[in-house]
Amino acid sequence: MSRVDLIDRAAATGERKDILDQIQAAFGATPAMFRAVANSPAALKMMWAAFGALGSGTLPAKLGEQVAVLIADRNACEYCLAAHTMLGRKAGASAQEMGEAQAGRSTDPKTAAALTFAAKLVADRGQATDEDVAALRAAGFTDEQIVELIAHVALNLFTNYVNVSLAVPTDFPPVKLLQAA
Repeated sequence: MSRVDLIDRAAATGERKDILDQIQAAFGATPAMFRAVANSPAALKMMWAAFGALGSGTLPAKLGEQVAVLIADRNACEYCLAAHTMLGRKAGASAQEMGEAQAGRSTDPKTAAALTFAAKLVADRGQATDEDVAALRAAGFTDEQIVELIAHVALNLFTNYVNVSLAVPTDFPPVKLLQAA
């Protein structure tokens, strides 16, 4: 049971309802995480805008989902692990690629570099070194993409924290965590 009310889209009003309606249209359902965040229209607006902005960014959707499952596993967020595994498959990743990303690995050097960097940011609370950034550049990332990658990490930390701290019920097919937070 969630530690906060899950806002009913049908009973919502104003901007909260408008955003929940957009989410419903995008997913064909209103996932529990969005219903939990909808307790704060400001947070809902911020989160939905961030998903939209990053979705039209320079990093491929598949990479964003691979980063998301890595972060979800590191934070023991079963909700985000389940949701992003499914979204990663829809973005073209194989089940094996998503499992490897969850473990922080990839056979693609550029993806591997992004996962290594994201894992370091999470583990070291954002304390990247010159060498960490240089490794991303050596893998072919531009400064724009490096900043965008950091934005993906930050957005995923927010959603992980919401789902874990508020015990949001998972409404996606479950995926087993590899490691505890």
